[in-house]
Amino acid sequence: MRWSSSGACRCRRCCDARSPVRPIAPAIGYAHQRGVIHRDLKPSNIIVNEDVGGTPTAGSHAVPEIKVLDFGLARITDADVAVTTYITDAGTVQGTWAYMSPEQARGNPDEIDVRSDVYSLGILLYELVTGQLPYDVDRAPLYERTRVICEAPPAPLSRRMRSIDRDVATITLKALEKEPRRRYQTALALADDIERYLSNQPILARPPSSVYQFRKLVSRHKAPFAFVATVFVLLAVFAFAMALQSARIAQQRDRALAAERQSVQEAEVARQVSTFLVDLFNVSDPSEARGNRITAREILDKGSDRIERELKDQPAVRARLMERMGIVYTSLGLYDRARPLLEDALDIRRRTFGGEHREVADSMDALGGLMFVDGKHTEAERLHRGALAIRLKTMGEASLETASTQDILAIAIRREETHEAIAEAEQLFRSALATRRKLLGPGDRTIAQTLNNLGLLLSQNKRDYAGAEPMFREALEVNRRVFGNEHLEVSTTLNNLALLLRDSGRLDEAERSFREALTLDHKILGDDHPVVGILVNNLANLLQRKGDLAGAEALYREALALSRKNFGDTHWEAATIESLLGGCLTAAQRYAEAEPLVLESYPIIKSNFGDAHPRSAVALKRIIDLYEAWGKREKAAHFRTMVVQARR
Repeated sequence: MRWSSSGACRCRRCCDARSPVRPIAPAIGYAHQRGVIHRDLKPSNIIVNEDVGGTPTAGSHAVPEIKVLDFGLARITDADVAVTTYITDAGTVQGTWAYMSPEQARGNPDEIDVRSDVYSLGILLYELVTGQLPYDVDRAPLYERTRVICEAPPAPLSRRMRSIDRDVATITLKALEKEPRRRYQTALALADDIERYLSNQPILARPPSSVYQFRKLVSRHKAPFAFVATVFVLLAVFAFAMALQSARIAQQRDRALAAERQSVQEAEVARQVSTFLVDLFNVSDPSEARGNRITAREILDKGSDRIERELKDQPAVRARLMERMGIVYTSLGLYDRARPLLEDALDIRRRTFGGEHREVADSMDALGGLMFVDGKHTEAERLHRGALAIRLKTMGEASLETASTQDILAIAIRREETHEAIAEAEQLFRSALATRRKLLGPGDRTIAQTLNNLGLLLSQNKRDYAGAEPMFREALEVNRRVFGNEHLEVSTTLNNLALLLRDSGRLDEAERSFREALTLDHKILGDDHPVVGILVNNLANLLQRKGDLAGAEALYREALALSRKNFGDTHWEAATIESLLGGCLTAAQRYAEAEPLVLESYPIIKSNFGDAHPRSAVALKRIIDLYEAWGKREKAAHFRTMVVQARR
């Protein structure tokens, strides 16, 4: 009968006396000795006659008769063969892809010798052992077939079978070496190693070490060794279990004591922080207020001054208060006041606790958050990565603190807008979301935060509006349930949802969401907060898309004034709004007014993000669009050359 890869000859016990692989290798070796290289060994070219063979001896079986067909890449004789055999020619691929050696796949006849047939025998042996081919190349394009055969390692045999003899795997993989010099040098050498394996002798495919020789001895005397090994394993397992239990008890005791000490320290720090804050808000002398209302900014300023004077000998309390006040200053948009407090808190904690303490990570995240909103994205990312390394080392991945740092690090990474950055940010967002859902359950506000952030990535960076919208709507529902309708988290989610609706063409729905969010931010943050400026800019962009250029211009100018007031004239955010205003004036055909805006903003954006960043590319395109619309073709061409240079 013909040996087929789907027939009964695909046996698991590949190297016993009945297996077709045992006589095939000597048969091919016989051909090699007479100067014949087959070059197309495969199941359809082998006939196995199990009714004819040598006379069996006691304890053995008759060796089947093998006939190898189609020497010299002859035509295909089996209609069931689903692969193509090509004619021999220099520079042409020859053989059957699934059973082809790397040198055949490269199409260079000068490289092909008897070791190519050894490789094909290795494929046959692999298929007999596992019931599968080591590579799936039949459906792959031509270039991918060649790459897999020449470069990809074969799938480990242990992955295809639960139990595989190491010698069988070694013989098979040696025959499948990519470099011919590392294979068996002849088919007879392969046949010799198979015979060695069957007679429990050391195979030649690796050095016969003492351990290896002992293993062979065991294989010849299995019963006594199995009994001794069982007793030894039982004793070892018992001893290991006792030692492990003792170590676990000691570890739990140490953790309990450490947790108790930390709890006492935390309680004392919290008590002192609370006392300080209560005292800070008390105005003991009526004349101090002089009938005026005291603002939160004044209270913060008073507190930051008192920290320096009164808490010099209490570093943990001092650092905690500095961090809290720095975060509040950041939320108020007072970045210059926040930075020294957060930097000092980080420095104190490093000196007090060392470099790998959870409170050091807290300070790094707080300072990183300030750096990010202040436009220092590289520094922000560096701080958050350092915090995440501490979290993973001290608390592991499945902790809420780690999830929090993953979330804010992903926000910083996403700003880079490269394919690699977006992929890393998405992985961090999804990891944080999974941890928070598992540990907190549905409806927690931090889950809504991560949903917001992941939704922004999907909608703005991947244009996956269908995937992002349910995340925004779930986040909006959670925030409204947790905070009520008038909260900053609600306005943030409304803004993000509006951006998605705008970008997906649902402009009227987007305008309603933008205006609702802007009304909330004016009420919560006041008229001069940086976040208000961002929302005003977003609404301006929407009105421009709807064709209301006059309304868009007014809002762009309002957003630009706010950004300059909060960040200065040379900040990238102010420059971005200036560029957008220039684009709006270009659309209104007010070219002379648009020109200085787009020209002055581009260098600032480029210096912050680099030539190749999408923000820089969009700003440069506004300059080109201006001169094209203005009819100044030479200037447009000049700036178009800068686009080409930026892409190099």
